[in-house]
Amino acid sequence: MQKTTDAGWNFDNSYATLPDTFFAKLSPTRVRAPKLAILNHSLAESLGLDVEALQSEDGVAVMAGNQVPEGALPLAQAYAGHQFGYFTMLGDGRALLLGEQITPSGERFDIQLKGAGRTPYSRSGDGRAALGPMLREYIISEAMHALGIPTTRSLAVVSSGQPVIREQDLPGAILTRVAASHIRVGTFQYAAQQGIDDLRALADYTIQRHYPDVETEENRYLSLLRKVIERQAGLIAQWQLVGFVHGVMNTDNMTLSGETIDYGPCAFLDTYDPATVFSSIDRHGRYAYGNQPKIAAWNLARLAESLLPLLDEDEKKAISIAEDAMEGFADLFHRNWLAGMRAKLGLFNEEPEDEALIQDLLRLMQEHQADYTNTFVALTFGHAEGGNLFGTEGFTRWQESWYARLNSQPEDEAARQQLMRSSNPAVIPRNHRVEEALEAAEKQGDYSVMERLLEVLSNPYAHFPGQAEYAELPPQSDCAYRTFCGT
Repeated sequence: MQKTTDAGWNFDNSYATLPDTFFAKLSPTRVRAPKLAILNHSLAESLGLDVEALQSEDGVAVMAGNQVPEGALPLAQAYAGHQFGYFTMLGDGRALLLGEQITPSGERFDIQLKGAGRTPYSRSGDGRAALGPMLREYIISEAMHALGIPTTRSLAVVSSGQPVIREQDLPGAILTRVAASHIRVGTFQYAAQQGIDDLRALADYTIQRHYPDVETEENRYLSLLRKVIERQAGLIAQWQLVGFVHGVMNTDNMTLSGETIDYGPCAFLDTYDPATVFSSIDRHGRYAYGNQPKIAAWNLARLAESLLPLLDEDEKKAISIAEDAMEGFADLFHRNWLAGMRAKLGLFNEEPEDEALIQDLLRLMQEHQADYTNTFVALTFGHAEGGNLFGTEGFTRWQESWYARLNSQPEDEAARQQLMRSSNPAVIPRNHRVEEALEAAEKQGDYSVMERLLEVLSNPYAHFPGQAEYAELPPQSDCAYRTFCGT
């Protein structure tokens, strides 16, 4: 494939130094008529890329997979995973890692093309992606970034000029995804199947890339496990605090870096209900909103199992070490979540009755089908009136308890409101707004709806007047909102 001078690409390819079993080298499959759909200017600049050059014919060709930038070494990564609880060997069936961009500040980010064609891991898939799901990932991942939640990000979406065949013909596209890395729990499950030498190579590489501070510790592999547990406990707490439902928490969709990855069937809560499921394929609610902490612990247990040969030569001792480490997850998650909920309610200090106060509010919200995000915004600004929840006898009693709790702390009203403003987003990517933007882009080629949505979502804690219409609830519908994996 033709190589081109680039728009500031500065690639390294450290992942390719791992044993060959971890990847397959190959070039992207060309597409017919690539056209830039959307480009993330601020992300491009932070990566050290020239925005104007990225929009040129050569720049678009790179992000379409029609040209390979100088220094890139395209490869598909191998991994395994438990999908809805069932183990299978997997891999990048429609994605290629171009390499790792080294930014002007010395940071390292994976640059991956999603929808770049068939790979040795495609199985029966065509290796392609549809425009709608790629735009969806762009919107949600950038919204998550703006919310302050660790996430992979989206540099660009390029339409391919050719259809992909699903239940119907859909316009094709390629997403350029940016990540701290694509090392997954499933990558370690795959490595464990290959043998201890490959497992150690992956673990050492992961430590060097993400947790270099543990390299000199007596049991660095135990320290690696603990670090990942800590990051995931914080991440899942952040999901719960903003009402984010991932939808497909398979082990291949949990990263060692602690970033959110894979935005297929995800969505955000409107009505608060822990049993909420959006994914069309999650028929038994395995990945429901309220189950996410438990599933995260389950996934981390699979990581611990994979690491057993490195934790200790004695298997029984290794299991005991892993179990001790895993016991820390529930407490870490709970502390992160409780601290976040206190902030959402304007509580600066800790009191024993705080959790009961929080749980009582959530119970009332569920009972009265209150909107999750808007309830906390209303509390922030003292607009607790109207709707199904406010004005009820139960809420009035709860509000009195909350006021008493607020008055027990020394901080004044201005400080309390500032804490709540910075903890409760004015806007989230409401499902009906996302669908509205996707429909305009897919059917009319109109990206202005999406661009306006992205602008509003870019500063969710600003609470400015222009966000008000994007906080409005969707029209009443007899049908529950459903999302699809987009494969």
